[in-house]
Amino acid sequence: MDKDNSKLPLRDSIKRATLCLLIIALVSASDQLCKLWIRTHLELGESLVITDRLSFIYVGNTGSAFGLLANQAFLIIIISIAALLFVLLFLRYLSPATTLSIVSIGLIMGGAVGNLIDRLRFGYVTDFIYFRLWGNFHWPAFNIADVSIVVGVFVLIYSFYRSGFFRKAYERSDRPQN
Repeated sequence: MDKDNSKLPLRDSIKRATLCLLIIALVSASDQLCKLWIRTHLELGESLVITDRLSFIYVGNTGSAFGLLANQAFLIIIISIAALLFVLLFLRYLSPATTLSIVSIGLIMGGAVGNLIDRLRFGYVTDFIYFRLWGNFHWPAFNIADVSIVVGVFVLIYSFYRSGFFRKAYERSDRPQN
């Protein structure tokens, strides 16, 4: 059932690439539009309360996830570009290219592109979605690109599970070594 990407007919390869590029464009565009709205309507550090648990707050995140590597913009940009290249190579050579895996790669890359655009333009990523989970415990602010990356990773794992990718990898590792 899994197809080797190098043996796909040209038409199928074009359809898969088009789907992936469309998702990348939609995710990165929606992410940038939401961030533009936040930057236009709120001052840095200002918040807009939506409900008792949800607020929009304009945060300039100079780090990566959870603020790690703060003020290391150049390093994070290099890591982001390397990760994008890795995902492209993964999509081309290693993955069982199902529609689900193509969608997940599009989500991951779209999110990465959305955040990379911010880093290149401003030196930080605009985060704005802020949840209070319980009591005084707040999840760190995040954005549409972050959500897209997380959903994309879970969808990719699920697509690998459905395709039997993990089972096949496990069976290969169980073979006796010569």
